[in-house]
Amino acid sequence: MQTIQHIINGEKVSSKSGKTFISENPATEENIAEVAFGGTEDVNAAVESADKAFKGEWSRFTPAERGKLLYKVADGLMEKREEFARAESEDSGKTFQSNLNIDVPFCADFWRYYAGAADKLRTPVVANEYGTHRYAVREPYGVIGGIAPWNFPLVMASLKMCAALAAGNTVVMKMAEQTPATVTMLGELLLEVGFPKGVVNIIHGDGTTGAELVKHPKIKKIAFTGSSTIGKLIAQQCAAETKPVLVEMGGKSANIVFADADLDLAINGVMQSSFGNNGQFCLAASRVLVHESIADKVLEGMIAKANSIKLGDPFDATTNCGPIISQKQLDRVMSYIEIGKDEGAEVVAGGKRSEEFEKGYYLEPTVFRNMSADMRIFQEEIFGPVVGITTFKTEEEAIKLANYSEYGLGAYFWTKDVDRVHRVVGAMDSGLVFVNMPSYMTPQMPAGIRKLSGTGQNFGLEALENYTKLKGVYINYSGKIYPWLT
Repeated sequence: MQTIQHIINGEKVSSKSGKTFISENPATEENIAEVAFGGTEDVNAAVESADKAFKGEWSRFTPAERGKLLYKVADGLMEKREEFARAESEDSGKTFQSNLNIDVPFCADFWRYYAGAADKLRTPVVANEYGTHRYAVREPYGVIGGIAPWNFPLVMASLKMCAALAAGNTVVMKMAEQTPATVTMLGELLLEVGFPKGVVNIIHGDGTTGAELVKHPKIKKIAFTGSSTIGKLIAQQCAAETKPVLVEMGGKSANIVFADADLDLAINGVMQSSFGNNGQFCLAASRVLVHESIADKVLEGMIAKANSIKLGDPFDATTNCGPIISQKQLDRVMSYIEIGKDEGAEVVAGGKRSEEFEKGYYLEPTVFRNMSADMRIFQEEIFGPVVGITTFKTEEEAIKLANYSEYGLGAYFWTKDVDRVHRVVGAMDSGLVFVNMPSYMTPQMPAGIRKLSGTGQNFGLEALENYTKLKGVYINYSGKIYPWLT
């Protein structure tokens, strides 16, 4: 069993209290790491280190110099791609092939994009008039507190760190306690490529550790991805302290299949956007809205596809889905399956823990039919391989059902009608819309976050701007001012 420590001021260190916790492999239920548990003293040490680096050596790096370091991180990720992919699979249960071929290269793309963007932030210069020169400046906040979830550990940590660092901030990153491995490896990589000590610090622990980070007075902004319950608490605490916060709190995306859709394309896309990563992602489209005229065909196709999904060892190249992250999360998802049954929806595929495996938190991909908009399984984020089908009669009804949610992160729909494409895109109350495709993210494209899904923007230059604060400058060169008193 390996030992995972904090990274504070460029050094691997144990917790001041000596306290640790155990990380397990969800595919085997084996203990794989003893992890340092961060308390108040550890958080203080990490924040002080980041604050000292921000005010010292890191402040003397030009944007171009910061960019060069970020490029090296991208290269390092690809050079150590197999090492990162293996650690992530052992830690989270995600398949090795998806980590190797999607997640790690995806992270490298983002580090590379923000490396190139570091010296390209622009601000307005207003035409001079009345002898006054006016312009704006973007400045880094200082120490950013990052809190990332377990479903895409390396991706979520990278998205926060690369944008924050490109903008000139320093970072204290706290990863979910279920998946401590790859963010620690990332912290080590940053030191290897030349980031000064203290610029990035990694702290491990649970929600109490995150709470210490949020309330620390030298943390100047919080970037959080996780549950709505915790996100709202963090937002409330930051509001009380007038501390800015970027929160992404999940989603309950709709997947609309119109009568004119290419059904083979749509059914495959619906399954990928619903069951990818076992449904453990914020853009999971677990509300499948189908025109009543094609509902039977779509349901038949979804059942067949769900039953063909291969659960198994994340390191088996033929595996489609690994395990749920933990017993706690498996119990939560199972409780929603029971809720759906009690509410009157019918399970037509899956619905129970897989009997194929003696160990591991494996759940059969589950499909409900007769799901209605007043049900909890329609409204609440389940975060597991569970979808439900709801029928509609008209385009207007489909739009109403899609928008009938507290969340506003993503939406999907399938149609061959070009006019409908533009109508429905404009009507979707969500920050991302995917037409005739499952979710696919690129660094260049911004993603808005709406409603209960959170605040701010992800990706693009807009995300880089999230990690800066604006300053307006007025310079009088006329030699006079309008008199206040006569």
